[in-house]
Amino acid sequence: MSDSLRELWLRGIASNPTAPSDVLIRLLDQRVGEAGLLMCEGRDLPDAVIDAALHHPAEVIRRALARNQHVDPVRLAPLATDPSGLVRANLAAGPRDFPRWVRPLPDDVLVALFTARDGGEDGRLTADEIIGELVSSRQIPLSFSRRMAGHEHPALRIQAALRWTSLTPAQRARLLDDPDPAVQQAAQDASWALDPERVEARLPSLDARNAWVFQSCALSDALVEQCFADGTEYLLTGNQYIPAHAVARLARHPEAKIRASVAVRPDLGPDLVAELRSDPDDTVRARARLQTFSHTWTEYGTIQRIIGHGPDCLCPITEPFARSTTDPAYGPSPDWFASCAVSEEPNLRRAAASWPGLSAELVEALARDADEEVRIRLACHHPLAPPHLLLDVFATRPAHRPHLLAFPDFPRTGRAHLIDHPDPEVRALAASDPALPEPPVQDSDPTVRRAAATNPNLAPATLEGLLADPRTAEGAAANPALPATRLHALLDRCLNDTATPQGPEQA
Repeated sequence: MSDSLRELWLRGIASNPTAPSDVLIRLLDQRVGEAGLLMCEGRDLPDAVIDAALHHPAEVIRRALARNQHVDPVRLAPLATDPSGLVRANLAAGPRDFPRWVRPLPDDVLVALFTARDGGEDGRLTADEIIGELVSSRQIPLSFSRRMAGHEHPALRIQAALRWTSLTPAQRARLLDDPDPAVQQAAQDASWALDPERVEARLPSLDARNAWVFQSCALSDALVEQCFADGTEYLLTGNQYIPAHAVARLARHPEAKIRASVAVRPDLGPDLVAELRSDPDDTVRARARLQTFSHTWTEYGTIQRIIGHGPDCLCPITEPFARSTTDPAYGPSPDWFASCAVSEEPNLRRAAASWPGLSAELVEALARDADEEVRIRLACHHPLAPPHLLLDVFATRPAHRPHLLAFPDFPRTGRAHLIDHPDPEVRALAASDPALPEPPVQDSDPTVRRAAATNPNLAPATLEGLLADPRTAEGAAANPALPATRLHALLDRCLNDTATPQGPEQA
């Protein structure tokens, strides 16, 4: 058989949604090559296949599995103590290319990585190098630091101290008085961000990073005045630690964009709110109307993550709540989101649509919302978003397609009505629908042909012809109608490197 058919069949079998475990386990054979690695990294896997990959002698297989975003992270826990530092590093780094939604790693996995004494038995990486991958991976829940602030292991208390502003005042006080000198030093080093005098002293050494300081740290009056003097006061608009007189100056700033930026702050007094609601600028007035829903900094942060982002917003989706940096609660309450869902303000309904805990009744209402961005956010964030909405957003907003296709509940049927769509990516989505009477296996676009070849509605004889055609072989090998015996036969041909594909009667 030709090398091209061999690779196409292997890739198709690797993505076949109904391939049984014994078929997929055969793809862990190192002779399979790239297709086996793609399977380990790129799809959900049955438990038996996960177990086989977890204990596979080939490091490259375990490394691929460590990157899998479809497998429950709980199942990947053994990789946190894998003998290979490269496997641990892949788990710490998370899924490749930073998908929009990265599920947080379980606490026991994070604890294992943070408390490891070495970087693996192979000695190719240090523990600190692996932790560096983890810290930048978005796989650490913001709530993890609070849970670890009182942990018995000092390494975890140190990690908690490094996220100083996410801790409660009581936790900060305990860490500053920690019995372990290393923890106490880490807390002392981290506490500068909330000490105006230390912030001012440290600022010259931060160079280009000083914008973050003005946005997030406690500032002295001198630094506040510096911003107003050099025209960078916009950096202060979301800083919750600036004094009340600075907030008032920003709220009465001559530039409308500055006034609009502070109009939602929860620390505005009633007089300032009244002024902003009667502001001559439309945007300022609109933002000020939202202030009624901004009583805490975590509510403020949730609203700010919505304002001005637009229908193609691809901001990371990390946790169901917008976590607070100061409030004891980790996010707005369910009642707050429910109130937002029935608000007349589109930005508040968008905030509600972005919360996956919203009730089914409210989801149904928002799915019919007149505001397109509300519907898009609901489709991208909520597990109960109706299938027709997911399909509509897929068809109309290409930016969200990779994210939507990664949903385990993305509709696999009910797509046939899109078969004549001008966008080949949409036609490809429709081409595999079993309700389609004649899958377009001769479509001019290769992605549509491949998708059509996966359609289980194809006659067995037609499917065999598609397996022999390099233009459709990969899709045909992924066809869920292929029985396990036929998949095994195809693998026999691939691994034994024989000449021609077998028909069903030979399998």
